[in-house]
Amino acid sequence: MRRMPGVLIVEDEPAIAELISINLKHSGFRPVWAMDGATAQAELDDVLPDVILLDWMLPSESGLMLAKRWRAHPRTKSVPIIMLTARGDEVDRVAGLDAGADDYMAKPFSTKELLARIRAVLRRRAPEQDASVITIGDLSLDPSTYRVTYCTEALKLGPTEFKLLHYLMTHAERVHSRSQLLDKVWGDHVFIEERTVDVHVKRLREALGLAGQMVDTVRGAGYRLTVQGAPIKQA
Repeated sequence: MRRMPGVLIVEDEPAIAELISINLKHSGFRPVWAMDGATAQAELDDVLPDVILLDWMLPSESGLMLAKRWRAHPRTKSVPIIMLTARGDEVDRVAGLDAGADDYMAKPFSTKELLARIRAVLRRRAPEQDASVITIGDLSLDPSTYRVTYCTEALKLGPTEFKLLHYLMTHAERVHSRSQLLDKVWGDHVFIEERTVDVHVKRLREALGLAGQMVDTVRGAGYRLTVQGAPIKQA
């Protein structure tokens, strides 16, 4: 029997949570509802979901704070987070992505679009390309073990940053526009803005540390990964 992906819905409005749950069940998902941060944490401590749908405005602790905490914890840092909120301004979307969300949906939203975005984050959670180790200079990525190393030092990347790095490394030295990266990394059916790419590139560079210099911004064109940007080793 095919396993149903688990979705943790962190939402304090019962009517919205019930609507999402019904649509998820009809689409082959296994929803679990938590109405606040404490309940959500208890659910996460029990069983890790495949995706978290996280409302921004929650009692006691905001979704923004929960996203930051879960991203900082080794056990939950790789679980995709889609933030749901009535705050639709660009500054709020960027704040949500910076806090660790993989995607962002403003209320009211289409349940069909929500389901499409859930499927998209599940698809990009682990790359499906060639599982052989990719090495560019001193930077290595192993898709089969989900490990990234630079000069043999292990690096910690979120799921979207891992997929982004995987694509850039398998197409090294080529310049990719933001729209191309959205199509290849997020999927051409996902309705998110090109600014999202900038947020995740920034997050990728931070996770890579010194190797982040290898992710080059080509003004007016996009991004590329180049060995020319690798820092020079000290003698």
